[in-house]
Amino acid sequence: MKRDDSLWKAILEDVFDDFLRFFYPKAEELFLLNRGFDYLDKELEQLFPPEQDSYQPRYVDKLVKVYTRQHDQVQEQWILIHIEVQGYKDPNFAERMFQYYCLIYRWS
Repeated sequence: MKRDDSLWKAILEDVFDDFLRFFYPKAEELFLLNRGFDYLDKELEQLFPPEQDSYQPRYVDKLVKVYTRQHDQVQEQWILIHIEVQGYKDPNFAERMFQYYCLIYRWS
């Protein structure tokens, strides 16, 4: 099954500040939205290289660096936004997400 979610990722980048506002009602208080965001897709791809015996490309999702507001100080914080668009049930989904979490946690 060919999976092309590059359009979803591009849309997410265009509206990421609104994305944060949707999931965090107090986003204006929590994040320095005017500072912008760094999309670390290349760094994320390095954590999930294709398997040697697999001929299918492996798609990784968005890793976004945002800045938070804490007592008038700027603190760098990483947030992983993982959006999975798929048309089938994946019995290994939870395990795969846990593996992603562990690799990113060790890397950061």
